Amino acid sequence: MQPVDFTTLIAICAELRAQWLPARLEQVYQRDRFTIAVALRTLKKRVWLDISWHPQAARICIGYPPPRTPDTFTFSEQLRHQLGGLALIAIADVAPWERVLDFQFAKRPGEKPLWHLYVEVMTKYSNVILTTSDNLVVTCAHQVSSQQSSVRQIQTGQPYELPPSLTNPIPSLEETQARWQERVSLIPGPLWRNLVKNYCGLSKALVQPMISTVGLDYEKSTDSLTASEWQDLFQLWQQWLKMLENLDFQPGWTATGYTVTGWGAIESVETVQELLNRYYTEQLNQQEFKQLHHQISQKLNVLTAKLQLKADTFTERLQQSDGADFLRSQADLLMANLQEWQPGLKIISLGDFETGEPVAIKLDPEKNAVQNAQSLYKKHQKLKRARIAVEPLLGEVQAEIDYLEQVEAFLSQLDSYQSPEDLETLTDIRDELIQQGYLNAPEHHQDRQKDTEFYRFQTPSGFELLVGRNNRQNDLLSFRVAGDYDLWFHTQEIPGSHVLLRLDAGAVPDEVDLQFVADMSAFYSRARQSEMVPVIYTKPKFVYKPKGAKPGMVVYKHEQVLWGKPESAKTHIGKLIEI
Repeated sequence: MQPVDFTTLIAICAELRAQWLPARLEQVYQRDRFTIAVALRTLKKRVWLDISWHPQAARICIGYPPPRTPDTFTFSEQLRHQLGGLALIAIADVAPWERVLDFQFAKRPGEKPLWHLYVEVMTKYSNVILTTSDNLVVTCAHQVSSQQSSVRQIQTGQPYELPPSLTNPIPSLEETQARWQERVSLIPGPLWRNLVKNYCGLSKALVQPMISTVGLDYEKSTDSLTASEWQDLFQLWQQWLKMLENLDFQPGWTATGYTVTGWGAIESVETVQELLNRYYTEQLNQQEFKQLHHQISQKLNVLTAKLQLKADTFTERLQQSDGADFLRSQADLLMANLQEWQPGLKIISLGDFETGEPVAIKLDPEKNAVQNAQSLYKKHQKLKRARIAVEPLLGEVQAEIDYLEQVEAFLSQLDSYQSPEDLETLTDIRDELIQQGYLNAPEHHQDRQKDTEFYRFQTPSGFELLVGRNNRQNDLLSFRVAGDYDLWFHTQEIPGSHVLLRLDAGAVPDEVDLQFVADMSAFYSRARQSEMVPVIYTKPKFVYKPKGAKPGMVVYKHEQVLWGKPESAKTHIGKLIEI
């Protein structure tokens, strides 16, 4: 993930100072462990400013409005208490070429600041620190003790200290090309690395496009550059410094990330705020998606393995109990043929009541015939009681396995991150597993007030098609949304989405519509890799939810069967209708 470097931070501040100073702070909301959103209002407009100390994505930029869920973080509560209603009067630099900004707050513009909010954008060392006007730390995103750092501690009640001073030289327009070239080439090495090592305020994301813009390989050694190449690179170096001096930036997308200088850009963007918000939202969503997908997948594998072991044990006990009736028939034979018994017998062969075929019965030589028969009757009763006890237990375990396989089917449909809706769907699945007791809720977890929307398609004849993204949506689709004239689809005895074909009164779908829906039902199921998948359909009124059943689990009747082709559905996925 591309970090915010000094150049990007200057570009951010240039836009914020031009458009949002002064502004009144109306609200503070903490989005997660690393990000607060600050509501700023001017005379003309209102905006949410994201301030993040994420170790990989520390940044400041205009972001999206926060969700409508309660904020349970202490840090944001302290900021609201101290800064609510005050005016943001300045965004100041604390030292030349440092990635630390001082957000100053006062009762009104023109007065001396009452509070300083120091935002340190320094990758894994990033922090947000609130101090009084005389720089005493009141609260911070995370405190740093002497055990964590012997160089610089950050503790409430102590004076705020700036990060350690920069040791590398500061880039300057007054520096000559000869002195600049001498510094960069003193120890031969890759050109981009030597630039970053010998000057402060530089980053890989800035230097590599700079070098590529003049037609050089950024891995090229400094001792192999010609005089003209040095000259071209120095001119671009000075162009960069003038860009910083004049606050003239050109934000845009590159092949691997973003740029604020325009070097390597393949698409321009209007503002730096938009650029950073889109980039880091996308990157963090992808990161969270991968972690959450892995977490859920691992948990499902462990749970399914344990339940399957239980099911196998219960099945084995039921198989053993299958011999209960045979034991009773042996006991009956023995009681009916007591005269055939002889003392000391270990086995006796008696003719079957119906077929006359000989039946070998094992005996205990220390017991008489009646005692042996009683022993067989007791074994028969024990196995019979075991079946009565085990059958419902096996049913419960199998129902859990079916439910988890249904969840796994939805998870398999989200094999990679494509859009924010994919992360929302995965979050819904996580919340569902938390509610069912299969996962523990993470710290500061809040139930989502709004689920993601269904997948929506149109059939060839223009009918609307709704597809559930998870089990909670399946229930909603089947028992809340479904109307009297609709048709309900699902893969036959295969975990997958509930699919609803919306129909008006008197509307009759063509064969091509039914086949379209069957293909989509097969695609959004666990059997999407198969060539042909059986799909049933019926009226929603014939779909029932058993008492106590888990989300998404239903029974149905009066169904008809079609054969769906998942491969055919792939061509229709691009026709997804945005809600």
